[in-house]
Amino acid sequence: MKSAGRSPSLLLRFLQGEAAGGVVLMLAAALAMVIANGSLAEAYFHLLHAETGPVLSDKLGPMTVHLWINDGLMAIFFLLVGLEIKREFVDGRLVTWQQRRLPFLAAAGGMAVPAAFYLLVSGGHPDLRAGWAIPAATDIAFAIGVMALLGNRVPTSLKLFLTTVAIVDDMGAVVIIAVAYTASISWLALAAAGGIFAAMMVLNRMGVRHLGVYLAGFAALWLAILISGVHATIAGVLAALTVPIVATPGAPDAEDSPLHRLEHALHPVSAWFVVPVFGLANAGIALGGSGLHALGDALPLGIIAGLFLGKQAGIFSAIWLSVKAGIAQRPRGATWLQVYGLAVLCGIGFTMSLFIAMLAFPGAAALIDEAKLGVLAGSVLSGLLGFAILRLAPRAADQASVENDVAREIDEDGDVKTL
Repeated sequence: MKSAGRSPSLLLRFLQGEAAGGVVLMLAAALAMVIANGSLAEAYFHLLHAETGPVLSDKLGPMTVHLWINDGLMAIFFLLVGLEIKREFVDGRLVTWQQRRLPFLAAAGGMAVPAAFYLLVSGGHPDLRAGWAIPAATDIAFAIGVMALLGNRVPTSLKLFLTTVAIVDDMGAVVIIAVAYTASISWLALAAAGGIFAAMMVLNRMGVRHLGVYLAGFAALWLAILISGVHATIAGVLAALTVPIVATPGAPDAEDSPLHRLEHALHPVSAWFVVPVFGLANAGIALGGSGLHALGDALPLGIIAGLFLGKQAGIFSAIWLSVKAGIAQRPRGATWLQVYGLAVLCGIGFTMSLFIAMLAFPGAAALIDEAKLGVLAGSVLSGLLGFAILRLAPRAADQASVENDVAREIDEDGDVKTL
């Protein structure tokens, strides 16, 4: 039984935080669309492109409000992503290869197939090929937010599986950003970044646990990577890998674990400030003139096909084939129709997809707007259909007993060993 005064499950807090953050993100995106198409549109776009200085990178030029949000604030979001990835691999649901198998296969299918759909639809236009990775990512906050609206219609095991797949998906997105969307590189600045990262790893090995040291290293690493030409948000993931963690098998977390403390501190900052501000700054698309008519163009159509068709096809087929081949087991207490609903819901690509769109077409405002339109349309379609399927899908006959088992495992162990 749970001891008196013990903190609630880290997983439970994570799901609750992501659900609330997803709702706030939806509101921020809707507000951005209203502002961008209302009387405040001119002021909105002027503020985003206002130069605030200084010039930190010759490649980027003077820093603007938009750059501070996308290259600065989003580094905090990626720091949290990195902490979550490290925790899952060291002390969570991805510790063993048996636990990693199905989420990795599902995430792989959910990245490769959408990219193929995108290229199939828009690949005939050489100037659009750079956008192949836009539909490859899943927005965990949005997806969990939609699931939260369904309450107990969705098995807890399915929510946890979605979280795991999205975390693996984030890993893939980080690799794509680092490898595919890095242009000219300053090798001197990159070497400096490597030295900072190595020093942070040495501090970890020496047993230094003061978070201030690692946050200072994160700031220095961010600046060095920004100057190098690699996207600065990668600094967040690299810095997270250096933060010490105290493994806590059979418990939600440990008070003396720097990684857990930092993750708890960053969750509300990310969910209630960083991600909504990013949505507010990037979801605003002026629909006047050719606006909605652009949905028929190759770029938005390719993104819609990738998110709405490619995601569900890739994830569901990967899960189905894995289960039929005996490689993995279907999430407990979930029917195949519910699993399909989850696969459709993964087509919500919002945050990461918008982020990759701006990296894919730097300086091409018209293409970025078309990409945003495709991301919004594909995400909305996926969210609505996924919600409808999960809302109407009959529950598994044993869902109630499985829910009790999962709840007991969370309550007693702070983590779920078998989904």
